[in-house]
Amino acid sequence: MPLSHPVPRPAPSAVRRRHLLLFLLLPLAAAVLLLAGGARGWLPWAAAPVAAAHAADSVGLAAYQVRIEALPLAGLAADVSGLTYDPDRNSLFAITNKQPEIVELSLAGVVLRRIPLHGLADPEAIEYVGRGHYVVTDERRQAIVEIRIADDTRSIDASASRQLAIGIGANGNKGFEGLAYDRRGDRLFVAKEKDPVRIYEIGGFPALAGAPVRPLTLAERPVRDAALPVRDLSSLYWDERGARLLVLSDDSKAVVEVDDDGQALDRLTLRSGHHGLAADVPQAEGMAMDAAGKLYLVSEPNLFYVFERRD
Repeated sequence: MPLSHPVPRPAPSAVRRRHLLLFLLLPLAAAVLLLAGGARGWLPWAAAPVAAAHAADSVGLAAYQVRIEALPLAGLAADVSGLTYDPDRNSLFAITNKQPEIVELSLAGVVLRRIPLHGLADPEAIEYVGRGHYVVTDERRQAIVEIRIADDTRSIDASASRQLAIGIGANGNKGFEGLAYDRRGDRLFVAKEKDPVRIYEIGGFPALAGAPVRPLTLAERPVRDAALPVRDLSSLYWDERGARLLVLSDDSKAVVEVDDDGQALDRLTLRSGHHGLAADVPQAEGMAMDAAGKLYLVSEPNLFYVFERRD
């Protein structure tokens, strides 16, 4: 039967109020979804606006292209691990772990000299901290060690050097894999590879010549570390310009720029077809960047890579 009374319609003012409420709630709902997605890790659609917002001081990893790919490092019997850039010599220093030695490389990957390293059981990382002054890690002992390298250095005995053993959550061959030094903040970042992934921040070590002596401090940031969008840590680099960390992950096949909360801002994928790579980087172990912004990687088995930013 037809209705005897017409169905009442909302007043135009009520319709306008509903539309206005919907318009106001949509951005809030989108923000909630974005935050929920970010908490689960790397989501390209969620991270892109964040990276764009920080473009002025970002390293800009997405714009990097490979220039030297998988160049064999001639004459090395043991696998290279850590890598660092020395601005005084304008060269790179790598470290090997099975037959410990420090290897100086040109920026084109030419082996310039090899320095036997004694007194360490399992060296993994090396970091330039000042003229002729470096820090290396002994992974299994979870120790960091100061060493000196001069133009005429032919051999190094690390057992006689200043050392700092930490031994937090010691886990065999999943110890200290990476180093980075914040010169302005005088902080040494030390990366624990996995189980769990950790980045410790150490103050007062190393003790640089002429600098005031400071007490040793050790800081942990588990909330930040839990947010890191990688499965393991192979190497670190501290970007002075943007005051941000780059983290290298072999398991995740990526270099990721992260903010102070561990959230991804940008990434360089180390897989075939990305950034000009013809093949995957097999096992990325060390990372460094020079004053011009070129990114250098070493990978087992003794392969050398150079990436340059191309805007």
